[in-house]
Amino acid sequence: MAERNMMGVETALAPSETAPELWPDWTELEQQIARTAYDTAHSRALASLIIEIQLQAALVDSAAALWQLHDYLSIQRHRIEGRFDFRPQPILFLFASLVKDKLLDLAELEGLADAKLAKIRAMAQF
Repeated sequence: MAERNMMGVETALAPSETAPELWPDWTELEQQIARTAYDTAHSRALASLIIEIQLQAALVDSAAALWQLHDYLSIQRHRIEGRFDFRPQPILFLFASLVKDKLLDLAELEGLADAKLAKIRAMAQF
């Protein structure tokens, strides 16, 4: 089975990101909570970037400014795509950074095990 990426290029589908063997220390409910929180934060990050780009685009008045905006957008795409990684190993670190950056609230992670929430809460302080 295949899907089309944002550029319209067909790519093979990856194995399920929530396959039990990939998330051995996570319950099904925790995986659902994590996926919802991840999707919510990702949407917020993109919405914020869209607003920022719209404001910057309104100021474009030359070719140099246009290419500068293009470069900025490319950097932001690389930053967002590199940051948002929905795998069990880095997910607690991601959630901590999203809480710290106010893209996610700890309340949106309620239902995760207390130990996981404690780790996220502690890491978000740094």
